Amino acid sequence: MKFLADVDFVVDENIWGHRLYDEQLPHLIFLEFLGILASHRDDPLVEVEDKVVYKPQRQLRLRGVLFNNPYINIIASSNKSDEKKWYDWFEEYQKGAYAEEDMTYLKEVFNSFDDFARVIELLRSSSFEMNSNKRWSSKFVFPFGPDALYEDLRIDKSETNDRRFFARTGEILYLMLCRAENKDELGQLLVKRLLEPDLSLNRLVKAIQGELQEAKLSKEISSQQLPIRKHDRFNLLCDDWIHILKQDIPSYDAISYLMFSASLNMLLYFLERSKEVLSDDNSLRLVCEIISRNRTKIRAISADDYQNNQNLSMRAIVAEIESIHQDEEWISASSSLYPESEFIGLMQKRFRWPDEDEESLDWSADTLVAKLIDKAQLRHKQHLAKIHSVWSKAIGLSSRRLSRRMRYAPNDYFLKSLVITVVDTRMPVDEFLELIRKRYGLVIGEAQAQELISSNEVDQEAFSKNSEYLVERLMSLGLVRQLSDGCAFVENPFNI
Repeated sequence: MKFLADVDFVVDENIWGHRLYDEQLPHLIFLEFLGILASHRDDPLVEVEDKVVYKPQRQLRLRGVLFNNPYINIIASSNKSDEKKWYDWFEEYQKGAYAEEDMTYLKEVFNSFDDFARVIELLRSSSFEMNSNKRWSSKFVFPFGPDALYEDLRIDKSETNDRRFFARTGEILYLMLCRAENKDELGQLLVKRLLEPDLSLNRLVKAIQGELQEAKLSKEISSQQLPIRKHDRFNLLCDDWIHILKQDIPSYDAISYLMFSASLNMLLYFLERSKEVLSDDNSLRLVCEIISRNRTKIRAISADDYQNNQNLSMRAIVAEIESIHQDEEWISASSSLYPESEFIGLMQKRFRWPDEDEESLDWSADTLVAKLIDKAQLRHKQHLAKIHSVWSKAIGLSSRRLSRRMRYAPNDYFLKSLVITVVDTRMPVDEFLELIRKRYGLVIGEAQAQELISSNEVDQEAFSKNSEYLVERLMSLGLVRQLSDGCAFVENPFNI
């Protein structure tokens, strides 16, 4: 288990896999995933012998020219001759370059230095987090094609792949889709739509990068990184992506919706796995307030749902550890001659804890469990417990707008992405509301909130108004058509 060499114990990993990471935002998850896919264009989304082996690209020339090249605009704006501009730039670039490279090939690629500078500005403007203070080797160009993909690196005396921004969540996404029923269809669509080397902007990127630069050694994704072999959420994610890629959406625009779908489904997987560990058979529920000028009773319910879901993973940690009490071996050890030693062995077998330096035969069974719960909760709070709050905000699902409490209040980006993800051509609003409840647990209209209405937690009118506000929002986005007979249809703008 090389990938777990730096993990003191496995609790989070047993439940969700290794690893979901809050700081790896949607675009970083997707870029890490695409880098793996690019290494498997001939056999996409295939696990071989319980692992996926891939060789990531490094593309140091490309990212150096784009993000470690602060003087290009100064040189381009000077009154010097074209020849002098190239000469000055080659000289300045080599001063700050990570490694000495012959960049003179660029002069043959572009008609003039000013053309070169304009292309760099174009690619920079489309990059992710261009204005962040990240090091140049951790900034990413938009994934225009296979030549624009590379892994996160720490550049010091050597080239070291970093796990801060590419923290393996993209690897988990890849394994999820490898285990979906329709993975073969999706794999072919992804390669065809996103990894075509002849895409115009990919050719531009390739012209700057020159010869491909790959890592010296291959990387391995062990199947053990995702202990769940089958899950409905894997299939739903796969089907969402197939639906998006089959539409008449430009490939570069489709990327935004794929990132949205990946993050939403991985967030729901995180919550659903928590409920499964807790043996909670109730469907996941996310009551969404459609923000309007008028405050409604739904706001408080949505905030309560948000907080309940926020606490799920911490409760799951406790349940996972305490479940060892029900193991037959644990029960049997209770009546043995030296139970403390056996309890420690069983804890090490299941959770890889305690290690030799920490274990003590003075610990009772309850002490062992309590100590691991404390450690697991402390570690969980650092990153994984933040997944729900960070990712729901990142995709526009949650907000504190007009309220002191966070709650589910989807913004326009979320609503538009949702329509494109689930609607083919057009769909009655009532069907749309029921579909997103079944697929994602999103509760907006009165028909989906009958449990709340029946228990008198809120009146029917509040949810009726909520769905009306949704129709108004979607209409303002050009996503709803109101017919003369009062019927409203949600429409996918790419397919009408």
